[in-house]
Amino acid sequence: MQRGTVIDYVVCLVVRLLICFAQAIRQETGCALARVVAWLAADVLHLRRSVVDDNLRHAFPELSDSQRRQLARRMWEHLFLLVLEVALAPRKIHETNWRQHVRIDGVADLIRALLSDRPTVIVTAHFGNFEIGGFMLGLLGFPTYTVARNLDNPYLDRYLNRFRGATGQHIIPKNGGYDDILRVMGRGGVMSFLADQAAGPKGCWIEFFGRPASAHKAIALLSIEHDAPTAVCCAQRRDRPMQFEMRVTGIAEPRAAGSGVESVHRLTQWYTSQMEGMIRRAPEQYWWLHRRWKDTRSPKRRAAKAA
Repeated sequence: MQRGTVIDYVVCLVVRLLICFAQAIRQETGCALARVVAWLAADVLHLRRSVVDDNLRHAFPELSDSQRRQLARRMWEHLFLLVLEVALAPRKIHETNWRQHVRIDGVADLIRALLSDRPTVIVTAHFGNFEIGGFMLGLLGFPTYTVARNLDNPYLDRYLNRFRGATGQHIIPKNGGYDDILRVMGRGGVMSFLADQAAGPKGCWIEFFGRPASAHKAIALLSIEHDAPTAVCCAQRRDRPMQFEMRVTGIAEPRAAGSGVESVHRLTQWYTSQMEGMIRRAPEQYWWLHRRWKDTRSPKRRAAKAA
């Protein structure tokens, strides 16, 4: 075995042991550990501190320095709880008891879209426990196809995809998977996307928390070209771990007259604004450590777009 392969295997083995530990301890103990590790990440190691603080300062200019630090610490706690929930979900949430863990709100229009012969596009963000959202849709009998980047560690990638596929969620690789996406849309399937990732200077430039952000054009193009409703959804954690609220914040219907989402830019701005609204409800459950607002355009292009 090559050195890189050995390292990947050892890393995967360590992660699997940690997951076994998380599955063996009491849930209350896991929550306490998440708070301790969050304190270490935010206040001792200062992981991505400048990026997180810059994002929070622009998104919530009314917050003080201490409030931003507290919010950053709560974000890290949320991330570690997310990992704990992913480890526990296959053992805790089943077809017979999912109502004890998940509350569903405002999904009637989405269910009608999923049951129709037309394709459906589901859009979400790195908010709440998005992994549980895909897990639950499959458990409820609505298999989805999700575009995701392969992890650099192939062993971890296979392990994560086994969790995602446990209830019928299918993963399409971000690179080289466009033909598979077209086949899913062509047969009236359900495509889901994490739509809050930077798309580079050639993306569709929209406003996100009052700042220019680049979004991928393909999501809106697929919806418009395939006459597919676009639903913005989330799986937000409630008052404690393993308790979620699955919610639809809005559905854009391309067939509706005067919907205002008939162009790629308008549809992209619409679902981005919907995502911003759900993040503002629980900002500690969003991944503020992303460099979401990278604006690498030249000054001339930036000024022309603004005009």
